[in-house]
Amino acid sequence: MSVFSYHLIKPSFISSLRIILFPIKSKNINGLVHAETMSAMILGSPIFSKSRIFNRELVVFAQWENENNLNEFLQSNSIGKQIARGWHIRLGFLRQWGKISGFEIPTSETEIDNDKPVVAITIARMKYTQIPRFLRWGRPVEKQVRDNTNTTLSLASIRYPNTISTFSIWRTQQAMTDMVHGHSKMPQPKRHINAMKERDRKDFHFEFTTLRFRPLAQFGEWNGKQNFIPY
Repeated sequence: MSVFSYHLIKPSFISSLRIILFPIKSKNINGLVHAETMSAMILGSPIFSKSRIFNRELVVFAQWENENNLNEFLQSNSIGKQIARGWHIRLGFLRQWGKISGFEIPTSETEIDNDKPVVAITIARMKYTQIPRFLRWGRPVEKQVRDNTNTTLSLASIRYPNTISTFSIWRTQQAMTDMVHGHSKMPQPKRHINAMKERDRKDFHFEFTTLRFRPLAQFGEWNGKQNFIPY
């Protein structure tokens, strides 16, 4: 049974640049189905900030045939050993909306109780001409997720020229769906739903997916903290 993993690492600038320029590939790593290697960003950060251009903080989101393959990569592969020095979470697939190339997303879906924690990941392949419009509508939603007290960790990531992703861990599935449907108690609660209406009116992307996962286990430390899964 396949397992997904989401990694946060902060190697040296040179190592970060090397990993971005030469990301891990499934053909070179046993049991790796697909991986996206991206530069981390602060949700809602200014368009021309350092965070949105490039920094040492990297994201690797990967799908593996099984956990043994993931363990082998982290323990034996030279890049895997670097990635293992950071923090990562292992994820069990629940649901998908939309489609994205590369990954082999399971066709069967699973529901969980609304009071259980959940992880949400989005990946978009942007239409170049729609990037300014996407930023206009997307940044308010990024701030909405970032500032929500029901998230324990949230961030965005980018791989140039046009792959953009978000990641968030929610204390409960109910809190996440409240945000999505505009029912949260935050200021301007309709930001997300209004952006989705605008996307439906004229799509920003040529590929887009929202993935929902059950958190399985976490390893390592990120920014001085270890426990992000709200047990």
